[in-house]
Amino acid sequence: MAHEQGKFGLGVVGAGMAAKPHAQALNALKDKIAVRGVWRRNRDELNRFCAEYDMPAAESYEAMLADPGVDAILVLTPPNAREEIVAAAAKAGKHVLMEKPVERSTAAAERIVAACDEAGVTLGIIFQHRFRAASMALAEKVASGELGDLQAVHLVVPWWRPQEGYYDKPGRGSFAQDGGGVLITQAIHSLDLMLSLTGPVKAVTALSATTGLHQMETEDFVAGGLEFANGAVGGLMATTANFPGGPESLTLNFDKASATLTGGNLTLNWFDGRNETVGEASSSGGGADPMAFPFDWHMAQIADFAEAVQQGRQPVSTGHTALSVHRLIDALIRSGQEGKRVEV
Repeated sequence: MAHEQGKFGLGVVGAGMAAKPHAQALNALKDKIAVRGVWRRNRDELNRFCAEYDMPAAESYEAMLADPGVDAILVLTPPNAREEIVAAAAKAGKHVLMEKPVERSTAAAERIVAACDEAGVTLGIIFQHRFRAASMALAEKVASGELGDLQAVHLVVPWWRPQEGYYDKPGRGSFAQDGGGVLITQAIHSLDLMLSLTGPVKAVTALSATTGLHQMETEDFVAGGLEFANGAVGGLMATTANFPGGPESLTLNFDKASATLTGGNLTLNWFDGRNETVGEASSSGGGADPMAFPFDWHMAQIADFAEAVQQGRQPVSTGHTALSVHRLIDALIRSGQEGKRVEV
């Protein structure tokens, strides 16, 4: 590894809507991580992005992979453009950190995870909600066992996306580009966070639909019952048809306390009368502007990934953990289509 003053070398592929918080995070991590180059096909957009965030433009993706100073590739393209990008990176021995979802279909996601496993490179998937202070505080409490056994789970993602300016964009809300609707594009963050705290879901019974508020190929509303492997039960509702959009909330009911994550806040209500709060109010991108959230969660996740590679450990969020949420989404959609209980 040829390093710039001992820094972790990163190449960035894709510089569209999803890139803003990553660029802000990388500029804040300049003392640890060197951006060796940014690549996207549209040269004008690339130059504009690089000028705005003071980052070097790469000559090509091939040149980026040939750079011995690049330790890893950060992939921020739409999901339909990822398989070849990751395969080339893995072949070049570059580690990969990638925006969610892994790909549009679970089969393609599995191929990406397998390619990285076979090449012996680390694959991390961006699920920044795990890196909120409130989420990390709850993860510690769950791991310690002090809350007792999990009994029930309630997840609500009451978001809004407008037709005009969002779903009217080419490919948005389509199977060909996105692979699905509200579950794989928006609620996937909350579903991943839920699974990281609850453990796996074994079966679901769901309803999925596209409301009259949107003209799109995929679903904008899903409600479902969840049966967890540990015996807990749960319910979820996820939508982009709830104007003007509100913060997502996840409530976990344990033997000794109930824990609620709302946006960036954790509230613990103990059966013995104690109450605790952790975190601060923050927007999570639940309204018309999908990028209306801070970048410090991205910063924490990118730093975790770089440290994981340097220390030879797995990052907090991996390709394998992401496959669990892909399989849960598949089961919810199938249950909604078939009108019956589906095992995950």
